[in-house]
Amino acid sequence: AKARECLVDDDLHQAAEKGWGATAWMAKAVAEVQGWQYRKHDEFFTVMYQAEALSRDNRLPNLWHVANTLHGFFYTRKMFLRSDAIGQGLDQIETVLDILEPLAGVESTAKGQ
Repeated sequence: AKARECLVDDDLHQAAEKGWGATAWMAKAVAEVQGWQYRKHDEFFTVMYQAEALSRDNRLPNLWHVANTLHGFFYTRKMFLRSDAIGQGLDQIETVLDILEPLAGVESTAKGQ
């Protein structure tokens, strides 16, 4: 929800980073519930591969790469950022969260917030 607010406010760096953050924190929740290690940034990828195997949702790799791209936008000069691309990325993040939430034992929170 905060990412969408930042997008409306034209704070593109924060919108992108909050999209990444939502994915990273949900991945941490999944790792915790599943007993997987996630202490460092590079373990995000391992957790997401494990989540793909557990969820059996082959959309996940393409979608979590979107989250990683959003993270990279935080370090990009604003003149190179596009609000429509970030908005589309946030749409895809909602799908990632929908896939991960059952693995973390929580009900869907992405929709309508």
